[in-house]
Amino acid sequence: MSTISPFHIAIPVHNLDECRTFYRDVLNCEEGRSSDHWVDFNLFGHQLVIHYKPKSAEELHSNPVDGKDVPVPHYGVVLPWDDFHGFAKELENKGVQFIIEPYIRFKGLVGEQATMFFLDPAGNALEFKAFKDMEQLFAK
Repeated sequence: MSTISPFHIAIPVHNLDECRTFYRDVLNCEEGRSSDHWVDFNLFGHQLVIHYKPKSAEELHSNPVDGKDVPVPHYGVVLPWDDFHGFAKELENKGVQFIIEPYIRFKGLVGEQATMFFLDPAGNALEFKAFKDMEQLFAK
């Protein structure tokens, strides 16, 4: 796989302080630039920005994948296999409540992967995943 360029994503949060604490202290993201309306974070080498937006009444939507209700939209990072499992254990130890607990999706099939889903304090859905064989990332 060639070198991957970092992505940039900006997400809405209704409580900047609560989400700042979550991304910094629970997910261990290094904090970068900030203002009183947004904060930059280093999310595994990618730029995540939380932006203040008043709370919405919109409910979380989901689609079925491998027998689970996958929240839409969601974002996250594909981690190395061993890092994924260590990160999952760290999140469990910090009391993170999973929407979809860490498990192996598509077991024994093309695209087999470890995955987990959870929400940040603003209700944004995150997915972190890993492949034993990174060549499976885009396999059909």
